[in-house]
Amino acid sequence: MSYAVDFFRALEIGRPPNITSLFPHSRALLVSGKVIDRALIGKGKAMTMAANGRNHLVIRGALRAAQRARAALIIEIARSEGGASAYCATNYWNIARQVDAICNELGITVPVAIHADHYGIKNPEDVPFAKQEIPSLFDAGMTSIAIDASHMVDEDNLLASIELARYVPSWAGHETEVGEIKGKYGLSTKDEALFIIRGLNAYNIFPDWIALNNGTTHGIEASAQGIQVELTTEIHDVLAGFALSGAQHGTSGNNSDRLRAIAAKTKTTKANVATALQMISWGVRVNDYGNAVLDDKGEFIKVPGEGVSEELWQEMKNYAQEHGLSGGNYKKLNIVFENRIMGQPAAIRERMTRRVEDFVYTMLVEVFNAGDTARYGVEAILDAGSYDMGPKTGRIESPEEWTREKIHVRATELDSDKGPAGDFDD
Repeated sequence: MSYAVDFFRALEIGRPPNITSLFPHSRALLVSGKVIDRALIGKGKAMTMAANGRNHLVIRGALRAAQRARAALIIEIARSEGGASAYCATNYWNIARQVDAICNELGITVPVAIHADHYGIKNPEDVPFAKQEIPSLFDAGMTSIAIDASHMVDEDNLLASIELARYVPSWAGHETEVGEIKGKYGLSTKDEALFIIRGLNAYNIFPDWIALNNGTTHGIEASAQGIQVELTTEIHDVLAGFALSGAQHGTSGNNSDRLRAIAAKTKTTKANVATALQMISWGVRVNDYGNAVLDDKGEFIKVPGEGVSEELWQEMKNYAQEHGLSGGNYKKLNIVFENRIMGQPAAIRERMTRRVEDFVYTMLVEVFNAGDTARYGVEAILDAGSYDMGPKTGRIESPEEWTREKIHVRATELDSDKGPAGDFDD
């Protein structure tokens, strides 16, 4: 059958209950994160972009690129970006509505997941509030979530992840994280990853993805040195029995060859891109893998005739200077200037969108090998006959060996040195 026929069949059965309730008349194929993972597994040696929608035009450009590439896609926002203390106008509670509206307007026919990235738990005291807030995210249209308790020691990470997993619908995409993302400090180990995944498995919790600290950071990077491909491969191999895929964070600081290696040599199916898309939409000069290029004074270089208008860029720079914002902290301009950005002439909004589209398309097709993965996502839905893909594995670990008391004992055998403290939420 043709893709168009299969798409409409998938549309009937592939949208999760929260999506069909929120958007009963929609023709957007918003799906579980599990569907996206299966799509990339189906092609093999491929990962797709998890595009952080820090502004509306980034979301629009990423969706246009995915349609052009016929690629399954994830649109996401992190808790620091779009949670209760957001620095972006896009948030956990409006992102699904934006994506659905754009998909219907533009006739997008690729499967798209809506992911709550980095739902951060910094200490055990954060857990009770998370129990209240996480259900509200799915009420608002999330189809996938990353429970990120990696800022805590491993046993607290595991215990919080176990406790919060029951607030994630069984059909939803689920990401876990081990080793706070902070470059060369506190790199994840095989033992640490196994500890988290074995412990979750004992409680019938089967994440789709695991995010590692494999040598990368978030935000703006000064070099192309970062992701350790061999370390990632070793950890993915030792976890092979648990049918996990990798989630690669902090791609903006790594060149295209390194990202191609992650796609080709590891089990990664999800690659987060955030800061690069923000900068590209604004018209900042970037290198081939989306990292901002700085002038001799360490300031961003605006490409004339690209991104926001020259007048608005000057306003943004002035605001940043007045409020002591520089480098990566330019991210805090998002919520301040979203309405000014959307109030620009149509031609300027279009060039912002097109710049994002062209970058995302190139990454999907030429770097991530995600081209033509939409059909694998649709096939996964049709094969399952449902929006619910089910887990990729079953319980292997004995619950009796992973009681709270035994978790504490096992944790004493791990090296839980996370490296120096820091703020690495985005």
